[in-house]
Amino acid sequence: MSAAGRGRPAGSLVLALETSCDETAAAVVAGGREVLSSIVSSQVDLHARYGGVVPELAGRAHLERILPVLEEALAAAGLPLPGRRTPGSPLRGPGGAIGAVAATVGPGLVGALLVGISAAKSLALAWGVPFVGVNHLEGHLYASLLEEPELELPAVVLLASGGHTLLVEMDGPGSYRLLGGTVDDAAGEAFDKVARYLGLGYPGGPAIERAALDGDPAAIAFTRPMLDQGLELSFSGLKTAVVHHVRAHPEVATPDVAASFQAAVVDVLVHKALAAAHLVAARSVCLAGGVAANASLRERLTTACAREGRHVFLPSRAMCTDNAAMIAAAAHFRLRRDGPTPLGAGAEPSMGFPQPS
Repeated sequence: MSAAGRGRPAGSLVLALETSCDETAAAVVAGGREVLSSIVSSQVDLHARYGGVVPELAGRAHLERILPVLEEALAAAGLPLPGRRTPGSPLRGPGGAIGAVAATVGPGLVGALLVGISAAKSLALAWGVPFVGVNHLEGHLYASLLEEPELELPAVVLLASGGHTLLVEMDGPGSYRLLGGTVDDAAGEAFDKVARYLGLGYPGGPAIERAALDGDPAAIAFTRPMLDQGLELSFSGLKTAVVHHVRAHPEVATPDVAASFQAAVVDVLVHKALAAAHLVAARSVCLAGGVAANASLRERLTTACAREGRHVFLPSRAMCTDNAAMIAAAAHFRLRRDGPTPLGAGAEPSMGFPQPS
């Protein structure tokens, strides 16, 4: 069915770029809800040999990949490629016209962010449409709404990634409140550090998960930090406990360490998510961020929510990782609420969780 047949307003398409860390991504989203295209080029293989993301290499890789990824996203959405249209004419395709161009402005690696921001601003100027700067953390909240538009609200979103672990109450687009977060290492950061110490490779989350398949999650009684201390989280001490245990017991099987560590992290995340849901009487609990791809976390949270009669939403693996579709969705609602972002706005690598408008 055509865009007109669906009643989509002209200019409702948002093109977004996401380059905050080690994924170069572009997407076109209609009306903040409908994904017309979403392309992600990962740099995992580039950084794996170093055991983590190297900022300088990430920035250079974004420069090399941004145009091919952009062109692929436009083509997949049925939009004309740059250089194949009349100068000054609106960028329009079967799905409608581009009404705004967005990019992640923070948090993230400053050099990486600037690649996406510069490209987005250039396109916005060339096409005469607004530029919208998006907080990466806010973007993750929209993964659930993109895949389940009728999500039962209010919801508690557990956003767990390599750089952040947050508990957020969400009442709708633009209406959310930060309930708690990590006081030190994020869950994904702890996975990376433990995997590196155990020699399991990078990225740490999938590496730990693979090793844990052959281990006993009850083999080692690792602590569950801050389990009953409000909605704050801490994983630095758990990481240190792993190091101390392995040093004291060098004969211990690596799969048992991985499985026991993973079980401790999952226990804390599930317990805190449910505590947050109780606090705000949430009807749903959602996962977001890279750690949301962990099979054990998904299974445990699903079981716990079913026991309490709460709806649980697990994003697809594609929506767990950094992507531009979530940035485009956030930009659609941010533009309606706050208007365009000034072109003088720059990257904010240490940007915190967005304050409600």
